[in-house]
Amino acid sequence: MIVMKFGGTSVESAAAIERLAGIVKDRLAEQPIVVVSAIGKTTNRLLEAANLAVAGRRVEALDKVEALRAYHHAEADGFGAASVIDEHFSELTELVRGLAILGELTPRSIDAISSFGERISSQVVALALKAKHVDSRTVIVTDERHTIAAPNYAETNTRLKATEWGEITVMGGFIGATLAGVTSTLGRGGSDFTASIVGAGVDAKEIQIWTDVDGMLTCDPTVLPGGRRVKSLSFAEAAELAYFGAKVLHPSTVAPAIEKNIPVLILNSRRPQVDGTRITAEGPVTTSVAKSIACKKNIALVNIQSTRMLMAHGFLRRIFEIFDRHETPVDMIATSEVSVSLTIDNFVKLETIATELREFAEVEIEQDKAVVCLVGDNIRWQAGVAHRVFRALDPVNVRMISQGASLRNLGLVVAQADLREAVERLHQEFFTDVDPEVFE
Repeated sequence: MIVMKFGGTSVESAAAIERLAGIVKDRLAEQPIVVVSAIGKTTNRLLEAANLAVAGRRVEALDKVEALRAYHHAEADGFGAASVIDEHFSELTELVRGLAILGELTPRSIDAISSFGERISSQVVALALKAKHVDSRTVIVTDERHTIAAPNYAETNTRLKATEWGEITVMGGFIGATLAGVTSTLGRGGSDFTASIVGAGVDAKEIQIWTDVDGMLTCDPTVLPGGRRVKSLSFAEAAELAYFGAKVLHPSTVAPAIEKNIPVLILNSRRPQVDGTRITAEGPVTTSVAKSIACKKNIALVNIQSTRMLMAHGFLRRIFEIFDRHETPVDMIATSEVSVSLTIDNFVKLETIATELREFAEVEIEQDKAVVCLVGDNIRWQAGVAHRVFRALDPVNVRMISQGASLRNLGLVVAQADLREAVERLHQEFFTDVDPEVFE
């Protein structure tokens, strides 16, 4: 048994769904479980309609819903999905009308409205494949933290093992339900996570993530085109890359796969003949220092300094208690006796956090920054890596540097305006002469 996840671009049109069907049918012998994202940009458009409704713009919200209904009919009616689409959009229309009356968008209602994309797409794809459909909300059980729900693995695995799978089974990604049966979601990008949860729960042979790129690349193509395909990675390397911005893989995806030691493949639904990237517990032996360069844009650098804390304990505790209280995660950190620099990519509570920090420290916030992260297992073992990095970045002003405890990543903070130059210089330094067994 294998799990095959197809992202939004892999189901964005009738032609894309036909391609998906061909790929899946070539793997019938492996009893595929197909996990699909919403068609195209459906989730974004659903949330736009919801926000218009609660803002009192009911007619515009309903117009968006009708435009989305027409889009689904145009792309999916050929698979016999007209009645499925109308049934779901009737329910969706009533929900949007209700939001317009209430004038409030709660996390629970966000989950309810954003679930429709995967609920519809999974039934459309099941019809296209003439496959069994399983509503993910009946098997993926989560806690009640709506919009960022965490799986209840014990209950989820019990239900997955009790499910009768078809020759082909189709499920929606991203969505689940609480023990009480209330619709929940795993967070944006959560369809990858769904695939990994299901794969681990059924002891799949492998988990395939089908997207619109040839696999993991040595750099983000939106920052620097022309990167090399990475043929194989370790789980640890993939996790670091995903966390620091590699968008082809959801950061949480590898966790259930690691626990069960199930290989994860990243493949291109538009070029299924390409081998993609294979992620396993142990990466291949190679002479190359790094596997890829990850980037995160729109970062804020927060510099915190307090001479009053010299030789005093509790400085870090006080800082991180504030970030924890305001549910704001920290990406990177660098410390000294009386100062701390850290990066965040969630600015919702930033001013409140800064106000509380200023009760005992001086705070400086630098906006428009980016994180550049060099990732590779061999960074741990090879001397002189930092020297090579700073030599390559000689003209670029580096505002902060941090090496993770795993020693697999070397992270830098630069001005967002310098991001492309920084990536280009590092790519030339570390990926000009590479191991052909690992890179293409």
